[in-house]
Amino acid sequence: MPHIIAEPCVNTKDTACVAVCPVDCIHPTKDEPTFAEATQLYIDPDTCIDCGLCVDECPVKAIFPEEDLPEEWKAYIETNAQYFTK
Repeated sequence: MPHIIAEPCVNTKDTACVAVCPVDCIHPTKDEPTFAEATQLYIDPDTCIDCGLCVDECPVKAIFPEEDLPEEWKAYIETNAQYFTK
């Protein structure tokens, strides 16, 4: 199961997690044109290898394994997936 970026990332967009991701599944990066308009970062569920390296790097504790995502943030599963279907 992939990891999910949830509400604590909204309007924060700290990219420490991007630097440690071995498969480049966290977007948008600071180099992407959509970075400024995005409200948060997103994990591509089809690319994520569930390594967990991003979890400890997130200073706002916004990244969770899908199975550990708090109930109140379950909608972020779909939010992350939808970002990559644009």
